[in-house]
Amino acid sequence: MAETAEEKVEERERVLDTPMDKEFDWAKKDDTTPVRDALWDYYMEADGRDTMKTEAKMHPYLDMSNDEVAANAEKLLKN
Repeated sequence: MAETAEEKVEERERVLDTPMDKEFDWAKKDDTTPVRDALWDYYMEADGRDTMKTEAKMHPYLDMSNDEVAANAEKLLKN
């Protein structure tokens, strides 16, 4: 049976909506920040708190696979 549009979105955004400590073994044990919010915070700081620039950088994540999101998050957020 074919997936519905909602199911495709849910699967595609799984990593974005997962808490950092559940998605990455290198995240702090009590970091329940969703990956989406951690990326947003990273870009906001890097862009001098410019919401428009941050939004433009976050938009491509909506079209990325879970593996791409995880790889980008690890590259940017892992200390």
